[in-house]
Amino acid sequence: MIPIVTLTTDLGQQDYYVGLIKGAILSQTVDTQLVDITHQIPPHDIVQAAYILKNCFHSFPQGTIHIISVNNYSSKQGALLLTKHQGHYFIVPNNGVLSLLFEELPFLIYHIPFFSDAAFTIKNMYATLIRHIKEGGQLNEIGQEIKSIEQRITLKPVISNSQIRGSVIHIDHYQNVIVNISKSLFEQVGYQRPFSVYFKRYDPIEQLSSHYQDVPVGEVLCLFNSSSYLEIAINMGKAASLLGLSLNDTIQIDFKNI
Repeated sequence: MIPIVTLTTDLGQQDYYVGLIKGAILSQTVDTQLVDITHQIPPHDIVQAAYILKNCFHSFPQGTIHIISVNNYSSKQGALLLTKHQGHYFIVPNNGVLSLLFEELPFLIYHIPFFSDAAFTIKNMYATLIRHIKEGGQLNEIGQEIKSIEQRITLKPVISNSQIRGSVIHIDHYQNVIVNISKSLFEQVGYQRPFSVYFKRYDPIEQLSSHYQDVPVGEVLCLFNSSSYLEIAINMGKAASLLGLSLNDTIQIDFKNI
């Protein structure tokens, strides 16, 4: 089996760090298929790393190995976590990112202590773990089962009978603004009632679009994106900068009583 390994990092492209990791992996498993998810995660931002990987790993075939290399040395426990879930393997730092990837952690998680204190020893750890998985090794042969890991709690929408208050969790390459309000939550609270989406001091949006082109060029719209999160956008425009929206800004939906 030729292993597929995805990489999600905050290492950027201008330095040699990504090359170090890829070289170490290929030195131990030369036929590995390496896939770059992104290396442009803002430095140390595990929230954005988790958001990006959680919304695309399902598209890969089962057996894929997913690596998140972001803020690796922040944990006092100084270790990687290795787990298999939904048919996929995940190698991540023990800094809370795994709790952001999955809302519940009922599956087995293994603790892999750093091999040494040498700079960038982590590249060799990735290579060794990938080789072990490729050769059919059991996870408990290379790591110790761990019951408690670093946790990160994300803000959840606040809901009432007629209102949802969410927050901006991601701004994409096109400056579309993604909000932590899911389509299922919107439908659960809304009961198909008329609504108004409020943000900053702009006029509210009062209808859902299916496509960006549903409104004229330059007009503001909202829709549920491919990950079923509410998205505020401007057709052919940059919503975040033009509307002054930033990460963690509040977005409020009011539902009308009928």
